[in-house]
Amino acid sequence: MSRRRSRQTPEPAGWRLRSAAVFVDHGVGAFEFAVGCEVFGTDRRDDGVPLVDFRICGPTPGSYRAQPGFTIGVEHGLDTLATTDLIIIPALGLDYVPSPAFTDALRAAVARGARVISLCTGAFALARTGLLDGRRAATHWRHEAAFAAAFPQVELVRGVLFVADPPLMTSAGTAAAIDLCLHVVREAHGPHAAVAIGRRMVVPPQRDGGQAQFVQTPLRAVQASTLAPVLDWASRHLDTDLSVAVLARQAAMSERTFARRFRDETGTTPHQWVLTQRLALAERLLERGDMSIESVAQASGFGSATMLRHHFGRARGVTPTSYRRAFGIVTDGAGTGGSGSRPSSSGPTPTTHRSAS
Repeated sequence: MSRRRSRQTPEPAGWRLRSAAVFVDHGVGAFEFAVGCEVFGTDRRDDGVPLVDFRICGPTPGSYRAQPGFTIGVEHGLDTLATTDLIIIPALGLDYVPSPAFTDALRAAVARGARVISLCTGAFALARTGLLDGRRAATHWRHEAAFAAAFPQVELVRGVLFVADPPLMTSAGTAAAIDLCLHVVREAHGPHAAVAIGRRMVVPPQRDGGQAQFVQTPLRAVQASTLAPVLDWASRHLDTDLSVAVLARQAAMSERTFARRFRDETGTTPHQWVLTQRLALAERLLERGDMSIESVAQASGFGSATMLRHHFGRARGVTPTSYRRAFGIVTDGAGTGGSGSRPSSSGPTPTTHRSAS
């Protein structure tokens, strides 16, 4: 069994998200198609989110039947992929075979520096282009066996929400499509943009770390209460000791029962959940820009600047100072956030970002 770790891949310099296109064909999944439109095709400049030139394309302009039975009017053909920064392949089914023209367009786009993301079973279409050969990928958990059998040349990462291996990124099913799209926004435009979109969509702006695709063990009927009150309490006390012993006492459970119940409800361990929350808080404090690195470390529960740099570097691939320089909120009223490009890093080389650990 492979170890699951959250390691965010720094974006190579030079890629910018100025345009995006979602590809459709007959039988396209409605939800995944809609996610691409909602995240990248909605004008949210009033929330400080840069506008993206968004298009819907297909093999040729025309009408295409979506999976539930309605039709989608498409104005653009494959030629639009020649100048698009981000290409989105939604769910197209396990048996979808890309045309040679679509395959060539994708390969040419990647060669010139574009990014391609697949959502849910879109990974099957992407794999059939050969672009995923030798790379890591994710898909819906129900179809992992079929994917592994069909594409042994692709390293399937099982059970995770998404895998980002630029220039290719693949997500699991349905809601995980939102996670991957917001990840792309976060990397391209900064966390403030992802938070703004997540807030408008009423979804978490970032799910990473120890989140699996689904809960492996169903809760027993006698366990009617949830750990939500404990998680809320912990979120308000991230600067204190949040060991399993402390959290178990707060939940009035034994440590062993609490740890098992925690994984049942969240799909991760208490340690990983706390670390993810502390990293998210550290990011917010760094973005504000009015606290020293040592103060950020204390407030977010890392205890020292050294420990903050260690965990932040492992999880985000950059130092806290570099992150602040790129994403810190401008305090003179001129705007919110840095340039949106990923800061350079002296940390680890680019690695696949896995969203469950």
